[in-house]
Amino acid sequence: MKYRITVLPGDGIGPEVIEQTLPLLSAIGTAHGHSFDFVSMPIGGTAIDQSGLPLPPETLAACRESDAVLLGAVGGPRWDTLAGNLRPEAGLLGLRAGLGVYANLRPALMFSCLASACPLRAELVSKGLDLLIIRELTGGIYFGERGRSQDGQSAWDTERYSVMEIRRLLQHGFLAARARKKRLCVVDKANVLESSRLWRETAITMGTEYPDISLSFMYVDNCAMQLVRNPAQFDVIATSNLFGDILSDEASMLTGSIGMLASASLGDSGPGLFEPIHGSAPDIAGSGKANPLATILSAAMLLRHGLKLEAEAQAIESAVQKVLDQGWRCADIASDCKPEKILTTQEMGKAVLTALQTAGSGGSA
Repeated sequence: MKYRITVLPGDGIGPEVIEQTLPLLSAIGTAHGHSFDFVSMPIGGTAIDQSGLPLPPETLAACRESDAVLLGAVGGPRWDTLAGNLRPEAGLLGLRAGLGVYANLRPALMFSCLASACPLRAELVSKGLDLLIIRELTGGIYFGERGRSQDGQSAWDTERYSVMEIRRLLQHGFLAARARKKRLCVVDKANVLESSRLWRETAITMGTEYPDISLSFMYVDNCAMQLVRNPAQFDVIATSNLFGDILSDEASMLTGSIGMLASASLGDSGPGLFEPIHGSAPDIAGSGKANPLATILSAAMLLRHGLKLEAEAQAIESAVQKVLDQGWRCADIASDCKPEKILTTQEMGKAVLTALQTAGSGGSA
């Protein structure tokens, strides 16, 4: 089977982590009889430098014509002085909207061998950490009306949701919970925000359609506290765009590093968008310190959710697990690691590729 993958290296460490990921997909293709056609396109600051636009029409068109999209990262201080609609992040928001990918799946899975990298006390994560945050991605305050007064002394951003937007996101939450431990927690701020009250009302109505799912609610400030107090209580969390953005970054640190967390952004049809949740980290770009594992694990999500290739996804995840079990680390997860076990970006990519190839002629699960 032949697949077309649009690759968006982006800015900062984006090209570096993407470079370590594509050989893994090629190896999977060789082992399982697939062919991947990688088409590289500009986005973010790189695209601004080339064309003046953070999301050129050609890039969006290429993404829409592909089977899946793999993104590195966007942004950097050199573009911070641009108007909001011309900054690199506007390209990412436009891409999400242009592809209609409204459900952002962010798993927070702590590999047992990385328990020492977790900042929480050992007893809080002794049974492991495995939760899934599903973030609404194309609505809410990030896409609401915004502006500034003529005198520049006030500004506003509007949080707005429709029942349709909430229902389609929560459907992903209920179905994900059904495939896991059958627990769904909807996070909101219903004691203050009208939009959150609509989220809660919609969830209660939908709960009758999923009687096998234990549905609960939690205010976002309490959830932020509970994630560090007792993270094991959570299975699937579903929430709005802004709350999901913040909580998933918090959850990422519980796993040891934001450099370990992958994500998948899905819609009702068309290609999905797969990317690490970390930023472009321009301060370490080119230094070999970037951790490529979040991007590599995003490629596994691409195989699973974007192309429905479960065995191939598991093969990449198993290769990552093998490398970590052998004690190899990037600097961000090297809390108890001997110096000789700390790898550069390129070395970690090669280590995972070697583990994939030696597991069974290129990566059979």
